[in-house]
Amino acid sequence: MTDPTAAPAECHVVTHVHWDREWYRPFEAFRARLVELAEQVCAELDDGRLGSFHLDGQTIVLADIAALRPDLADRLRSHAAAGRLTIGPWHVLADNQLVSGENLVRNLLAARRWASGANLADVGYSPDAFGHPADLPRVLAGFGMDTALVWRGAPPGVARFRWRSPDGSEVFAVNQAYHAAEVLWPAQHSDGGEDSRVAEFLTAERDRLPGGPWLLMNGGDHLAPSDAAARVADARRAAAAEGVTLRESTLQEFFADARKAAAAHGHPPLHEGELRVPGDRLTFVLPGTLSARVDIKQANAAAQTLLERWVEPALALHAPDDDTLAAELRHAWELLLRNAPHDSICGCSVDAVHRENHVRYERIGQIGEHLLQRALLTSGLDTRLYGERPAEETSFAVLNPHGDEHTGPVTVELLTAVGRFPAEVTGPDGRPVPFEAEDLGVETSFEADLELLPDSKPSQRHRLRLRAHRVPALGRRLYRVRLSDAPVEAADPHDSRELVLADGSVATVADDASLTLTRPDGTVLTGFGRLVDGGDSGDTYNYDPPRTDSLRTPAVRTVRRTVSPVRTTLEIDAVLTVPRGLTADRGARGADEVELPLRVSIASWHGEAALRWNVEFDNAARDHRLRLHLPTLHGTGTWTGDGHYALVERPVTADLGPLPDRPGHEAVCAAAPVQSAGAIGFGAGRVTVAAPGLPEMRGVPGADAGTEEMVVTLLRSVGWLSRFDLRSRTTGAGPMLPTPDAQLPGHRAFTFATALGARTGLSEFAASVRVPLRAVQIRPGTEDRGSAHGVGVSGALLTALKQAEDGRGLIIRVSNPAPETTDVRVRIPSGSSVEVCRLDETPDTAAVRLPAPDADGVLRWNAAPFSLTTLRLIRT
Repeated sequence: MTDPTAAPAECHVVTHVHWDREWYRPFEAFRARLVELAEQVCAELDDGRLGSFHLDGQTIVLADIAALRPDLADRLRSHAAAGRLTIGPWHVLADNQLVSGENLVRNLLAARRWASGANLADVGYSPDAFGHPADLPRVLAGFGMDTALVWRGAPPGVARFRWRSPDGSEVFAVNQAYHAAEVLWPAQHSDGGEDSRVAEFLTAERDRLPGGPWLLMNGGDHLAPSDAAARVADARRAAAAEGVTLRESTLQEFFADARKAAAAHGHPPLHEGELRVPGDRLTFVLPGTLSARVDIKQANAAAQTLLERWVEPALALHAPDDDTLAAELRHAWELLLRNAPHDSICGCSVDAVHRENHVRYERIGQIGEHLLQRALLTSGLDTRLYGERPAEETSFAVLNPHGDEHTGPVTVELLTAVGRFPAEVTGPDGRPVPFEAEDLGVETSFEADLELLPDSKPSQRHRLRLRAHRVPALGRRLYRVRLSDAPVEAADPHDSRELVLADGSVATVADDASLTLTRPDGTVLTGFGRLVDGGDSGDTYNYDPPRTDSLRTPAVRTVRRTVSPVRTTLEIDAVLTVPRGLTADRGARGADEVELPLRVSIASWHGEAALRWNVEFDNAARDHRLRLHLPTLHGTGTWTGDGHYALVERPVTADLGPLPDRPGHEAVCAAAPVQSAGAIGFGAGRVTVAAPGLPEMRGVPGADAGTEEMVVTLLRSVGWLSRFDLRSRTTGAGPMLPTPDAQLPGHRAFTFATALGARTGLSEFAASVRVPLRAVQIRPGTEDRGSAHGVGVSGALLTALKQAEDGRGLIIRVSNPAPETTDVRVRIPSGSSVEVCRLDETPDTAAVRLPAPDADGVLRWNAAPFSLTTLRLIRT
């Protein structure tokens, strides 16, 4: 009981629902319930049983309801316009660590379209994401939001804090669980009554933040409201006994009061960077979701890259006024965003959900490739292989998606007349270019289009590999191929385990399929690229170590070295012998074993320092984890990963912390999310790895003193959505449902690239691997007519090039993710005006004014560390 003479503190009650579109039920089963909930919400808002309602921070619910009941969606919009219902600011509540920064930006832009006149919430609502990236305050601030409601990953015991991104963007953050239904909800068992539950809640909140104001999120997962106004009124007596005023409220009203209270009591503590701290009871960050169902992560990386780095720039530069193509692009983004919620992209739903995820990714690929072809066609490049197959000569174009001139490997597939083979490749200057050719055999190829009658032609398919030089920014270079009646003589593979790298190091394949690197200075690095398989008795949320584990490494059978005109390749055939699964009590790996034939391909392209790897095998085992180890001889105690718009430095720590001994807690895990790359060590021994679609990395101490390792998780095979008998998490994180597809049986392939040495810039290396050059054959009988656009970026990463949402010009976004200042140069088309914008594409009145373009149309400025600049270009 509190002092009755003290001024009452205030507790804001926000009634809401947390709505997972798909999770332990597939989408349609959840949507049927969503429509029922929407009817009840509207009825209670209409008759006053609800004063206001928070519709989970995402506008996707409007789209889902409108597909079945447009009248009901209109009622929700009316309530939102009247201020009784809050929606947004997101379109979907994404896992904001596993998607890209541009994905988050498109998410917020989509919400503005779907809100369609309704009031969109301006609170950065994201309490159920499994941790938060360092750049989220920057993204929220770019849309005019200076507040955030978070929970998982936030500093435990800290109720309010200032949260700052690497660039200095800051929001006022509240650490609050979204689920407090048990406080005011109808009691389902004898627990002392509603009054005691209210008192317990207020006592706990007072311990965290004496004086308040406090926030009670009255709702939970998929729960319809239950006469909230009456329940708040009934609970006021119990709150008054605690010296607290209880009232129905909104998030906006709560944050206004919380800010006022914080200002009166001094600034709240500052937290910089990501939020990934395991919290108090039941506040899990669930790190195993970074690698559960890795096939979903790989598909997302491919789809995201296709839209962001290929389709959007191509349409913006070559078909900016085509409304049909723009509508198709919006549809593709909508499909991608619908795969972004944490229960989807994190791989922690029932199997039916993820089968639908894969179908969406396939549809995105279909749309994206069509849009890219149409944009190229508009630009003067016809890639539709129609008509007679070439017999004497054919051509292909190498496309560069990067903002600056680019050199790198490229692969192209060509169709020729049957019996005709590439004999010579010449570059734009007419000089012969080294290439590697592979005959893929004879097929009947097909093409058809709106003005092209269906056409089937016998064709010879070839795969060519070459190193393209100095492909212009966002442009292309044309290569010609002379054909003959005999294939070029292919290089014969030889039995050899050695590979000489560009820096003079010698890589030797060890018996466990890893590399031993002998450096020019005589130092030797062993176990580079070592594959280690261990048991996993966990679920889709958390890795769990078996009480008795059995770690396995491959055994080499054969190694072949092939030297072509463009690269040297080691092909390693090995066998990974592992237990087939766990014992019945899940405490150890079983005695029954299975052999997994393994193919490891390591390519060193001539003139490149990087090694490009491909690992393939058929997964016939269950409940296991396969990881890649990349050691360095000289550690620094930290490792670096690429975040959304800034590099993130993290400590090298133990792989898994002490197992919890209290119910409802979670072990600290070294696993951390990257967008695509990580680096560890320093100087000549620095190791960099770029692995798009493999977001779980960590830096751990090595076996010997002073050594450290980058560890990349390739595969986690688990068979349960959630379990209640884990040691790394001492309760369930969801329902205990079997998920046999999460074992990921069948063929699995993993591609990544590694580099040694301090000269490898992490961000640039990651971009070149994540978005490699691509090449397309030109339709026989046509020529590349070319298309000048006058856009280029150097000194920084191009993260977005798109048509503005309102159709007024182009949006260009450039990032300096490094902790050093850099000189940025942006070339703009002649006759264009430039405006600095926020991420929401409105004018940024607080931005530093950029200098005018020089006589060559180049904007130059010094970009601050971790800075992000968005420009709108409008042709005058």
